[in-house]
Amino acid sequence: MSSNKSISWTDNIKYVIVGILFGIVFVKAEIISWYRIQEMFRFQAFHMYGVIGSAVVVGMISVWLIKKFNIKTIEGEEITFKTKPFSKGQVYGGLCFGFGWALTGACPGPLYALIGTGASVIIVTLISAVIGTMAYGILKDKLPH
Repeated sequence: MSSNKSISWTDNIKYVIVGILFGIVFVKAEIISWYRIQEMFRFQAFHMYGVIGSAVVVGMISVWLIKKFNIKTIEGEEITFKTKPFSKGQVYGGLCFGFGWALTGACPGPLYALIGTGASVIIVTLISAVIGTMAYGILKDKLPH
């Protein structure tokens, strides 16, 4: 987007509202529950697999519809999908992500919802995620491809 228009904080209020609604869905669906996450990693319940599987199916259908009907963004820009080559770094990253998720009981997506419910200890997880992201940004060229 190459607009010279100045963006104020009110231009982004719709994203705050959607984020709050998304957080409420996370809480009500119990997908931020440490117990639900532990059930998933111990193969004791289908709940989280059902939620994740549903999200994958919705994503697949959405991408198919976007491609089939050439759907554009709200601003009228074309939506493009770029294929990325596979690298073993993706496996290492996925393992680190999974271990962190299993150990903390918190996926990065619902961290803010967890903090919003009063689980203030999750701030440590959020800070760790930010530090990990910064470390990746600094070290990405030195990591396995």
